[in-house]
Amino acid sequence: LPFPNQDLAALTGSLPFQLTQAQRRAIDEAAADLCKPTPMSRLLQGDVGSGKTVVAAFALAAAADTGAQALLMAPTEVLARQHGKSLGPLFDAAGISWAVLTGSTPSAEREAVLARVAEGSVDVLIGTHALLEDDVAPRRLSLVVIDEQQRFGVEQRAKLLAKGDAP
Repeated sequence: LPFPNQDLAALTGSLPFQLTQAQRRAIDEAAADLCKPTPMSRLLQGDVGSGKTVVAAFALAAAADTGAQALLMAPTEVLARQHGKSLGPLFDAAGISWAVLTGSTPSAEREAVLARVAEGSVDVLIGTHALLEDDVAPRRLSLVVIDEQQRFGVEQRAKLLAKGDAP
């Protein structure tokens, strides 16, 4: 992914706090990997509250900034909705379209979200195992972030990655 930084500047400006040096370094390292011609495979680890989610948000915004789509998969509905609640306002401020999809998403809402994802009008889709379903078909998927990846199997992660062209 090229790294044009338009959405990233807006995202930085919408944060209610200053990034730490460690967060900036992790964002810069991920940005460098995103610019490479080979897919990034990066494990981001840290204590609870250390800013892993905000680092992931910058990678998700970078994908959106290039006109691509990204998926963020969480192991539980509570965590997926929490990500939507915390990241949604930041994405809104940066002009990044997003949606949440879980197993309990009502049928009509699910169909609407899936249609928007397929047409490419959702930049970031946050969800649970629901993202693994065959009818979740992003138009131009370039990045997948898996929260608590140890809670997903190898085949589940591979199925998610197969939804795009080398995300």
